[in-house]
Order: sequence, then structure tokens, then C-alpha cells
Amino acid sequence: MTAENAAMPKVLGLYETHLTVADLKTSTEYRDVVGLELAASFEERKVTFLWVDDRKTGMLGLWETGTGPLKMRLHIAFHMTADGVLQAPDILRAKGVEPLGFTGEPVTEPVVLGWMPALSIYFKDPDGHSIEFISVLDADPDRSFGVRPFSEWQAQG
Repeated sequence: MTAENAAMPKVLGLYETHLTVADLKTSTEYRDVVGLELAASFEERKVTFLWVDDRKTGMLGLWETGTGPLKMRLHIAFHMTADGVLQAPDILRAKGVEPLGFTGEPVTEPVVLGWMPALSIYFKDPDGHSIEFISVLDADPDRSFGVRPFSEWQAQG
């Protein structure tokens, strides 16, 4: 079989991504909010790498971009257990971070994306990047559910 006819191996999850940040020190300290471990920091290159779970699971790179007025804002989702996503809003609030819903509105509980279905909670990092904690639910997709609070998902039985 030639390489052009071979199926691509299945992607198992996000391993590494990089975000641009305005202040590397502030964003590196923010790792405590997300719960990530410092992997390495290279001040001369203005980059910090954080482990996501462990070295085999994933890594996040933070690159300082400078003080320009235009900033790129990105989105990243971290996979976690459903219990973890359910606990996250209270923990985020305790750390001074506002939990957000799908469209950026303040929320008190995670939302369910019915089309997947997945349990999600969003928040912003110090540079305004959209961060999501997500857990795919063991249930049939329901596109008609849309995106609504988890309590409404539970109420539908």
C-alpha cells in the first residue's frame, strides 16, 4: 500500500498547542488556575512550556508577543472527566476567575453542547484567550437541545 492510499492514524487527543501572551510571567503564574505543571521556561526565548496531565498526555506553550495594542485571542479545550467539569465553576470562582457559558455569559454551572453531547465550562485567561474544560457525555446526541445548562440536560431525563 502506498502512503497516499494509507489511512491516517486516529488522532487520540490534543497533545500540544501554543498561545501568544502579553506578559509571560502573569500567564505562567495562571497555570495554578488551570492546574498545570511547569515543564520548562526559557526566558531568553520568552517562552514557557506547561505539562497537561503528564509528559505523555500533553503540553501547552506560552509565547510572549510584546506590548502591541492588537492581540490575537485563541481558544483551547482541555479534556477532563465530567466530575471535573462539574466542579470547575466553583473552583474557578474561588480563584477569582469568572466561569462562562458558550457565548461568554457568566454562568453558575457548566453547559451541555447537545450535538455532541458534551459538558463544558469556559473562562478567559489573562490575555482574553477562551479556555474550555470539556467532557464528552455518554449519551445520544440531541442537536435540538442546543447549548443549555447541565441542569436542563439532566431534567430531560
